[in-house]
Amino acid sequence: MRPIGLVLICATVAYPGYQLLALPGITDQVALFSQYMGLAALVLMSWGQLLATRMRGVEQLFGGLDRVYVLHKWAGIAAMAAILLHDLIGAEMRGLGAETTLNDIAESLGEISFYGLIFLVLISVATFIPYHLWKWTHKAMGALFAIGSLHFFLIAKPFPMTDFAGLYTGLFCVAGIASYLWMLLPQNLRPTHRYKVSNIEATGGALAIKLEPVSKGLNPSPGQFGVLRFSGAGLREPHPFSFSKIDPDRVLRVTVKALGDYTSKLTSELEDGQLVRVQGPFGRFRQSGRGRQVWVAGGIGITPFLAWADALSVDGEPVDLFYCMRSRKDAPHLEEVEKLAQTKSNLSLHLMVSQENRRISAEHISDVIGPDLSRVTFSFCGPVSLRLSLKQGLRRYGVSARRFRYEEFEFRTGIGVRQFFNWLLRRKFFKFNRIRILQP
Repeated sequence: MRPIGLVLICATVAYPGYQLLALPGITDQVALFSQYMGLAALVLMSWGQLLATRMRGVEQLFGGLDRVYVLHKWAGIAAMAAILLHDLIGAEMRGLGAETTLNDIAESLGEISFYGLIFLVLISVATFIPYHLWKWTHKAMGALFAIGSLHFFLIAKPFPMTDFAGLYTGLFCVAGIASYLWMLLPQNLRPTHRYKVSNIEATGGALAIKLEPVSKGLNPSPGQFGVLRFSGAGLREPHPFSFSKIDPDRVLRVTVKALGDYTSKLTSELEDGQLVRVQGPFGRFRQSGRGRQVWVAGGIGITPFLAWADALSVDGEPVDLFYCMRSRKDAPHLEEVEKLAQTKSNLSLHLMVSQENRRISAEHISDVIGPDLSRVTFSFCGPVSLRLSLKQGLRRYGVSARRFRYEEFEFRTGIGVRQFFNWLLRRKFFKFNRIRILQP
């Protein structure tokens, strides 16, 4: 995630606090803080809506789209915390004038937005909720944000709406509502590229889907992905897929493995000639051309590395590709990877086949590359459990977090409660005290 984006969000959230402190004659500091919490929540929710649009320039400002979605999630959680403080502390100030019908309406709108958002945020971070239900409740957050914005416009405040303090937050509300309405537009009204399926080929338990442009087409860089929306009943939900091959004539290929309800349906019902709308390209998971490189692919995670290997210059730095698989027959594009390794003199392929008792580890990589891995750049795409294990093991060999690159494709995540308690359980202090507490 790019620091400039985080700094921008923090600065825009902090600025209303400066505006409120500059107001003359305010003596109720507690209510003033509650007022600020309300303004900060609106600015954060506006950013959440803006980040969800996938508009051009968002990635450049905040980092890869995977990081943008993580930031979108935490902006929503931070906004919810601010709303809770705003409601619990109370924002009513002495001297704002008598109660009016308009003010009563604004308070009612605020309550609707408050309780609705609490409910929807709880659903959003509960990963056990089925995706099709989560999707619609997540979209409803924008409507509740619009209701909260209306509450801001109508409620009595220690400044008029025509003051810069009112205009500042008001503009953020308008931008957030516009972003929400943009996301409600049908996919064919948003900028996309039209493709059609020209070939479907089975490979290692997955499907390689070749896409030919109907119109201009995309020109992605190796390692990037697109958000694809296939025509056909039950397939119209947009999903991200890495490009496993990028031809000069803008013909693309994605490789899909049945890992969920949508991909299972896709692999069973897709047909030649089917139309596809592709939005993108997205992602900043691109090959680093400097220094020794190690690429680690787990199963279907080979897809971005296929495009990397295809574009690899034979005059470049040496690359070691560790391809992890359960068995050779389950490995997508295995024959293609082996041919690429034969034609690229600086690409060394290492097959980690678990059925053959060949499993990857930091120790194994050190045996192949050498004991000093601190100057090696690692790029990973595969299961989260393997990534965490490998990243932890490589720390012992001097591999810093900055030299371990990966892309987070789990766009829908919780808030890390399970990970937090797992971390606690790994602490000896916590284990010791837990044993003592459980003793009779």
